[in-house]
Amino acid sequence: MTLKTKQYIIGFLGLLFVVSLVFVQWLEVLRKQEEVGAVRHIAVPVSSKSCVSCHAQQSPGIVSHWEGSTHAEKGIGCVECHKAEEGDADAFMHQGWTIATVVTPKDCGRCHQTESKEFAASHHAAAGNILASLDNFLAETVEGNRAPFNPHTPTPGRPDVSMVNGMASAATGCQQCHGSKVALKSTDGNLITMDQLDPHPETGRPQNLAAVAKILKNADGKPQFHEGSWPNTGIGRLNLDGSRGSCSACHSRHDFSPRRARQPENCGKCHLGPDHPQKEIYEESKHGVAYRDLKDKMHLDDESWVLGKDYAQAPTCATCHMSAHSKQGKPTITHDPGQRISWTNRPPVSVVMDTDVNGQLVKEADPQKRLDLVHDKWQDKRDRMKGVCSNCHSPDYINSFYKQYDDFVVNYNEKFAKPGQAIMKALKEGELISKAEFDEEIEWTWFYLWHHEGRRARHGASMMAPDYAHWHGMYEVAERFYMQLIPQAREILEEAEANGKQEAAAPVRALIAEYLARPEHEWFEKHRQAHAEAPPPATDPAEPAPPVTEPATGPAATTSEGDAPTPTDAPSPPAEPASDPPAATTTSGDSGE
Repeated sequence: MTLKTKQYIIGFLGLLFVVSLVFVQWLEVLRKQEEVGAVRHIAVPVSSKSCVSCHAQQSPGIVSHWEGSTHAEKGIGCVECHKAEEGDADAFMHQGWTIATVVTPKDCGRCHQTESKEFAASHHAAAGNILASLDNFLAETVEGNRAPFNPHTPTPGRPDVSMVNGMASAATGCQQCHGSKVALKSTDGNLITMDQLDPHPETGRPQNLAAVAKILKNADGKPQFHEGSWPNTGIGRLNLDGSRGSCSACHSRHDFSPRRARQPENCGKCHLGPDHPQKEIYEESKHGVAYRDLKDKMHLDDESWVLGKDYAQAPTCATCHMSAHSKQGKPTITHDPGQRISWTNRPPVSVVMDTDVNGQLVKEADPQKRLDLVHDKWQDKRDRMKGVCSNCHSPDYINSFYKQYDDFVVNYNEKFAKPGQAIMKALKEGELISKAEFDEEIEWTWFYLWHHEGRRARHGASMMAPDYAHWHGMYEVAERFYMQLIPQAREILEEAEANGKQEAAAPVRALIAEYLARPEHEWFEKHRQAHAEAPPPATDPAEPAPPVTEPATGPAATTSEGDAPTPTDAPSPPAEPASDPPAATTTSGDSGE
């Protein structure tokens, strides 16, 4: 073989090696594109070509996101989602098309009928009910004011601050998760919402044409949204067409990535914090630990994402509450996460999730009447969740977990929640505290007990996070009950009795005595009374204090490290420094969250 031939061979092999590297790099780029949601083939429909070309210059991020979507692959463009009908409240002409800014579940339902119906029946869709709840009262009144108010002092550099928007906390806090009531500005200075428009239940078209005629529009004919209601992607948003919800609460626009929707961080936008820390609880659990370790092996990008078939490394929020699994006869997802929840831990007292034909919680206590109303039993919901669990756990394991969970919830209900709720109700009915909310310290105390600590405890138990169940949960519930709620209630009664309201105070005092006489509270009341009744030490104040003796030694005087004193010798636990807001108010009702 000549030298030149060898050079050709080496050159050819070198070229082949370079081509191989380029090919491998190309495959890796394609893999990465798929991983982040980018697509390789974009089909821009004729209807949206002008939209894409214009917005690529005006708002390139929107176009880039859409190009990375399945919609772009399937030829679903801007007009297909944003198109509106003439006469729709928020419709306007734009580049020859009648469109609307806000895309609602009714719009998405044109293609996604099943998903739209399931979502409409879910508690997610009803999240906007918070607009009339105790939590919203906190944001609108306690934290702000329902009407604008004077700023009192100037804001340097901002001469335009002439009035303070007291609804700002509600608009940027509660409503960003729960949903706003979308409002258009009116020519008479008022707001126009679904309430004024009276949309047709089927078409969503406004039936109150007088309200439509008052919609304020800009020079281009575009309806003007009230800034306090839009932008908003709250999951229970109340839309102008009468529909409830926002699909983009979970499916972020404009790429609508399934990968993102399947990850717990997506749910964590709303399901976190001191009153419902599901994301933090999940992260503490073994499920969350496994997810962080094995996330890259869970096929989050796949079109098919069936537990037990496509992955089994770890469950996410979507896995347990919404996604398909291999133990179903026909793997089926749901857009109603309540279909697999057997307890609701939102209200002060947990109740089982028996729901009626409309998916609403049945609150009827009479057994026969309740049976007539229940359409979907809590037992059936639990069986659905057990089906998910059974992909990784044995029946004995699953049943034992649920026994632990049920015992925990019932203990919380019976020892603290029901007594606390009854005491607060009795104080209200006896007019020993005002009818207003959050204007007295005990109302804040009760609110923290059930709405924050009580929920943390129950949610911690439901998702196997022991620290949230105990230290962030029941420990704080107990401290709040014994060291704050009961003493504050007794102080209210003492003040009432001192002011001649013995008759009103008597039944409440008897109620507290009845609860604390129960075996589960005996440790507290028994030793408290014994301490109060103990005679003072018989010593002469003039005499010097007795000499300090050396501590006793020997087996009887020592304990092993970590041993606690016996209950008989245990001092009352000290109250921790208050970390809560100053005195104001509370309620015993459901927050609507």
